[in-house]
This record gives sequence, structure tokens and C-alpha cells, in this order.
Amino acid sequence: MVGAAVADLAVWAVAHLALGIQLSVRLVPGSPSQQVEPATIAVVALLAGAAAWGLVTLLERVSRRPRGTWVAIALVVLAVSLIGPLGSALTPAAVAGLVAMHLVTAAVLVPLMLSSIARR
Repeated sequence: MVGAAVADLAVWAVAHLALGIQLSVRLVPGSPSQQVEPATIAVVALLAGAAAWGLVTLLERVSRRPRGTWVAIALVVLAVSLIGPLGSALTPAAVAGLVAMHLVTAAVLVPLMLSSIARR
């Protein structure tokens, strides 16, 4: 889970510090824009990892096929999570940076969680 946070912070560093992309979002139309900050990125990645781990634990207890079920749910959650940056980022560059963070989180968490699920 920490790996997802570290990977996301690396994406942020490249996008924001190296490329100068302002990762700005507007959560509610007409409201002021907000910068996506490193602390928020780390907390959200850690919460996503905790939620993924909790779901793995639950599925191992109640599902005959926890791996397949978990992957299906993970893909749906990833697709839904992409609505955020696609709908709230203020520039195409911000969309790209934020989508990259979502994909990196999935790229770290999915293999990690799959390796922890008992094969059945």
C-alpha cells in the first residue's frame, strides 16, 4: 500500500516539479480551483490500498472465486475513479497527470492484492 503512495508521489513530482503541470481541479462548478497536493495524494493512495485489502479479506471469506471477483470489482472501481480527473481537472495536462496517478495506483495495488489472495 505504501508502494502505491510512493509511486503516485513520483508521478506528482514528475508532472508538477519536472514538467511544471498545475494539477488543479474544480470539485463543484463555479467554485474556486484547488491544487492537488502531495499529502492528499499519499492519503488517498493509502486509503485505496486499505480498501482493497479490506475487500480481499472479505472476499476470501465469502466468495468461491475471490481472485476473479476482486479483479472485476477493482476494474470497475478504477473505471469509476477516472471520472474524477476527467470531469474536474482544469487542463488537459492536469487530466493526464491525474489519470496517470490513478493508473499507477492500480498498477501497484492490483498485483500486490492478487499475490495475497489464496488461489482457488
